[in-house]
Order: sequence, then structure tokens, then C-alpha cells
Amino acid sequence: MDSLNSDMRSSPVTPVALPFYYGWVNLVVAALAMVGTLPGRTQGLGLITEPLLVDLQIDRVAFARINLWATLIGALFCLGVGRLIDRYGSRVVLTFVTLALATVVLSMSAAREVFVIAILITLTRGLGQSALSVVSITIVGKWFVRRLNLAMAAYTVVLSVGFMLAFPLIGAMVIKTGWRTSWWTVGLALLFGLAPLSLLLVRRSPESCSLQPDGDLPSDRVSQEATAVFTPSFTLSQALSTRSFWVFGIASAIYGLIASGIALFNESILAERGFDASTYHSSLVIVALTALVGNFLGGWLTSRWAMNRLLALAMSLLAASLLALPHVRTQAHVAAYAVVMGLAGGFVIVIFFAFWSRAYGREHLGKIQGAAQALTVIASAVGPLLLAECVTRTGSYAAMFYLLTFVVLVLAISSWFVKPLRLKR
Repeated sequence: MDSLNSDMRSSPVTPVALPFYYGWVNLVVAALAMVGTLPGRTQGLGLITEPLLVDLQIDRVAFARINLWATLIGALFCLGVGRLIDRYGSRVVLTFVTLALATVVLSMSAAREVFVIAILITLTRGLGQSALSVVSITIVGKWFVRRLNLAMAAYTVVLSVGFMLAFPLIGAMVIKTGWRTSWWTVGLALLFGLAPLSLLLVRRSPESCSLQPDGDLPSDRVSQEATAVFTPSFTLSQALSTRSFWVFGIASAIYGLIASGIALFNESILAERGFDASTYHSSLVIVALTALVGNFLGGWLTSRWAMNRLLALAMSLLAASLLALPHVRTQAHVAAYAVVMGLAGGFVIVIFFAFWSRAYGREHLGKIQGAAQALTVIASAVGPLLLAECVTRTGSYAAMFYLLTFVVLVLAISSWFVKPLRLKR
């Protein structure tokens, strides 16, 4: 019996040829999972903030503090979920996290006490913005190696379109039926939509199932996707000891800080420059559309440029938009600012999704991706607070934009010169 078991373990599993590469199925579910993080994101919570404050009679400052601590505490979920992914696989963790988030969202729709709401918001941050985001990104990184750039570009486009559809749909639902009914609907969508898809369709990696690893290779050959797991991979501690981890991680986090701060106060920022709410709404559309262009262009450039050079370009564009923002005077100025900001954001998103797997391998990707995501979550919590403090103390946002421009330029220079390390066998 022992010899039989040994033979079974050592015998190669003949892959089943498919007319397509199964990683694309995982990619679509992963993108839907990222859209499912909506209840735990600042933009998602923003859809129900005003009616929630009225319903529960919560002071705006108190709610801002709840949100700050919920985001900071929720960032800790990034670290634990990565270890679970590496140990138990993407399907198990994605299904569990989705079910947990659905339960929290459904419970939040029925909560009546401020203390309970505070706990549930913290859990939506932890399970949605943190844990589910890490699982979603890691799923793609676990499957794709040779076509990782193309995969990440497709992934960002699918999730961007998903968010562009979800936000107005849920926003209209909140206006029509109230925040509780809307949140109940979102919870049901997670419970009966995303969770079953995760359980039925997601696979851990090309090596974990008897599916043909790469649809465009002969069945008797093993693709790079299937063999990449045997190449040297960084552990979390080894990744943290590299300069590239901190340059790419901090650059992504600073973008998250800027994006979250501007997203929350964008109308106020433009009002300071003399523009009305319609200009704010128009700028959101421009940023969203040009970010999609940035996703496509960034995916194409990562196959032709070194990723650190693309990050340097993204940071330079971000610095230019920040420097220009305090000086916009016309609608054309606002449009130009929005275009540059959108392109920079599209580049950063593609880089953040693609870099970690390429630089550090797949074996410990969950933990590494979790650590990087934790940086961005913490930064996104701090961003709005920095802008609020700046305008309170100085009467304008300009000083903070100038300071952030300097920081981003330093990161652009650092990105240009950083080179990822390679482990040797």
C-alpha cells in the first residue's frame, strides 16, 4: 500500500485539455470579488453615510472617528488572510471571507445601536477593503506568470467596469429604498452570488487541478505557469528586506492616501477654486474613464518597460497633477488635471496588482500581498485626515498638495533607480 501511495504521488497527472486557459475564469471571479469589497470601501460607505447619520443620529465628527479606527483596525486583516491563502488556497479563503462579509453586511442593515454599527463597520473594512482585496489580487498572481501583465490589465478593466456599474446602481437604490434595504440587497448578492461562484469556479493554481495549464501549448509540455511554483520564491521576511518592496509599497500607499483624501473632499477642493458641484461630478467621470485608459496602457507598457520605470512615470504624472490642482482656474484646467490624475491612477493600479508576483514569486504571495495591502489601507485612512487638518489650520488644501508633490517626486526618483532582487537556487 505504501508503494502504491508513493507511485500515485510521483505519477504525473495528465492535464485535461480545455479550449481556453482556466486562469481567465479565476480572473473574472477575482474581479467580481474586488467589486464585492464595495461595502468595506470609503466610496461604498459614502453611498449610505448621509442617511445612516440621520437614521442613527450620529454626529459627523464621531462618525469620522469611527471610520478612521475601523480602517486602521481593518488593515490588520490583510496580514492574517495572506497566510491563510498560502496554506489553504484561494477557493477556501475566498468563499469563507465572502460568506463572512455577507453576514456582516446583512447584520449591519438591521443594526440600531451606534456601538454595534461601529463594530460592523470595522468588520466590513477588515473583511472587505482588506481581506477580500488581498484574496482577489492574489488569485490572479497565483495563476499567471508568462501573461501576468495582460492578465492584470484585463483584471483592472473588468473590476473598473464593475465598480462603474455598481456605484450608480446602489446609489440609486439608496435614494429610492433607503440604506437598510440597499445594504440588505448587497449582502444577499454576496451570499447567493459571489460565494457560490467562488466555491464552484475558483481553483488554487494551475498545479492544483488536472486542467491544461496553458491552452496555447501542447498537452505534453508544461507551461511557465505550471512550473513557476518550482522557481525560487521570497518569503515575507526576505521580501521585506528588499528596497523594492518598500519603494513600490510606499508609492502605492501614497497614491492611496492621495486618492482617498481627494475622493472624500473633491467637491470642497474644487469649490475652493470657485467651481460648483457639476464640475466635481464631471471630473469624476473623466478620472474614471482615463483610469481605464491607464489600465490598458499600463498593461501594454509593463510588457515592454521595466516596471520600476513605469512606476517612476506614474509618480511623475501624479506629482504634476498635485502641483497643478491648487492653480486650476477654468473647466479646461480641471479636465486636464483629471486626465493626468486618472492616467497616473490607472498605471499605479496595474503596477500594484502585477509587481508582487513577478518580483517575489508565488509560493508566499498571499503574505507578501497582504503586507503591501496593509500599507495602502492604513494610508487611505490617513489621507482624508491630513487634508482635513490642513484646511482647518491653514484655510486651504494647497500646503498639503505641495508637500505631497515633494514626497511623490522623491518616490519617482527612487522608483527609477530601484531594482528587484532575485533569489538564487
